Amino acid sequence: MAKKDHSECQALLDSLSDYADGTLGQELCQKIERHLDGCQDCYIMVDTLKKTIYLCHAEAGKCAEIPADVRARLFKTLNLEDYLKHE
Repeated sequence: MAKKDHSECQALLDSLSDYADGTLGQELCQKIERHLDGCQDCYIMVDTLKKTIYLCHAEAGKCAEIPADVRARLFKTLNLEDYLKHE
């Protein structure tokens, strides 16, 4: 079995953040998309990154309410009980 040349994959990794942000030029985007069509590993990595970014944006600003008893136990464990008294 022939060993895969990962040089093109490395070039993709170097530009991945800009690609995901949509700040790359059209020519480089097309080159990356052609690579993704032929490289399942990179396709999965980019797809996972896009999904992660989407989920982070979708959940931004949302804060789950921590039940009072759980909060008290956490602060006690962290020796922050005095902080609870000042709230």
